[in-house]
Amino acid sequence: MKAALILANGSVFPGESIGSAETRVCEMVFNTSMTGYQEILTDPSYAGQGVVMSYPLIGNYGVNREDNESDRPWVEAFVVRRLSPRGSNFRCEGDLGSYLKAHNITGIQGVDTRALTKLLRSQGSMNGMVTCAEDLPLDQVLEQLNAYRVENTVSLVTRKEPEVFPAQGAEKYHVAMMDYGVKQNMIECLRRRGCKVTALPASTPAADVLAGGYDGVMLSNGPGDPAENTAIIEELKELYASDIPIFGVCLGHQLLALATGAKTGRLAYGHRGGNHPVRDVERGRVFITSQNHGYMVLASSVDPAVAEVSHVNVNDGTCEGLRYKRPHCFTTQFHPEANAGPKDTEYLFNRFVDAMAAKKMGGDQ
Repeated sequence: MKAALILANGSVFPGESIGSAETRVCEMVFNTSMTGYQEILTDPSYAGQGVVMSYPLIGNYGVNREDNESDRPWVEAFVVRRLSPRGSNFRCEGDLGSYLKAHNITGIQGVDTRALTKLLRSQGSMNGMVTCAEDLPLDQVLEQLNAYRVENTVSLVTRKEPEVFPAQGAEKYHVAMMDYGVKQNMIECLRRRGCKVTALPASTPAADVLAGGYDGVMLSNGPGDPAENTAIIEELKELYASDIPIFGVCLGHQLLALATGAKTGRLAYGHRGGNHPVRDVERGRVFITSQNHGYMVLASSVDPAVAEVSHVNVNDGTCEGLRYKRPHCFTTQFHPEANAGPKDTEYLFNRFVDAMAAKKMGGDQ
């Protein structure tokens, strides 16, 4: 079945329908990863967005239950150059095409994704429509695209009730995971380090967290504009005022920055992929990281009496991490828990565990 991707600037990319044939309107972004498409599809940070995969062949190793980052896909639309008709891998449990249909994800293949990625990179992320409908009036489509907004997504993706994940092996620490759209592997990285993890709804009051007997708090990744989460930001001010160890990633990094007086801004086309170089200022080393964000903390707005920039994006110089002056508190914009990788920055989970140990012993980080 023929399909088309229509962008808000009037560009039309013809192709062939895959997955659901339903018309979808969403914000179109691109991801440069060569692998990890299932993790991308199930990452709650993509709620409200359609993903263009820049790598030309997607689906070649199929899908399986183990690689899900949440219990359902969140991507609204999926755009590829070519969808592999079968998966070849010892863990393969099905093909990607059937997976898209089963989860009602609208998709399109046969698109010149190189040209599309270059367009989004030069003109910025923009809204788009993937549709199988023919002869749609372009002026009506553009009106619909211009009216679309990605809003209130954290409340959509967060858990409604707390959920406990036991530590692997002996339990050493108990971590409160503030679920703004957490990826499962973030929880697993803590469990492997002897942490029991209680995932909490995003709206959980700070007073409840501080009264819960936790050794540390992790602020998860998540979707949308960080500045719209005003109620969460107010609760984070109270958490920050305590002495409990805090580690934030992606949206969690941005929310804590806002709670401590910094500002955030929108990137033109975002950072999404598994090949972004980041320099650890303290170590003087560059690490390859996995990223998925359309907003950033404005380094110039960070009060040096509150925090210092700890990581910097090598490509564009944007802030990729903050180390706070308050003990036992740091955040990163990139994903140290990345699956399918790279895993170069998993050492940050060790730093968080060390911070909890130091707090228990009464020391500083």
